[in-house]
Amino acid sequence: MEVEIVESGKNMVELKVDNLTVAEILRFYLNEQGIKFAAWRMEHQTKPIVFRIESSSGSVKKAISDAVKAIKKDTDKIVSGLKK
Repeated sequence: MEVEIVESGKNMVELKVDNLTVAEILRFYLNEQGIKFAAWRMEHQTKPIVFRIESSSGSVKKAISDAVKAIKKDTDKIVSGLKK
């Protein structure tokens, strides 16, 4: 999976992502955490997804890191449940 930082500010980051599934899961978890704004758009199926994340307080990078940790924790639970 490729991720490219298009724009970055104190409370905002805009990324290009090439995986729709990852973008949607990340968007869901970020919104569950109470981030100010997390959404993606795709201009055309042949172009990468543009993902914008904004935070009203705190670091966007930390919010992304926390969301990824939560995703990993939940997927580990699913995998361990399937092994039973």
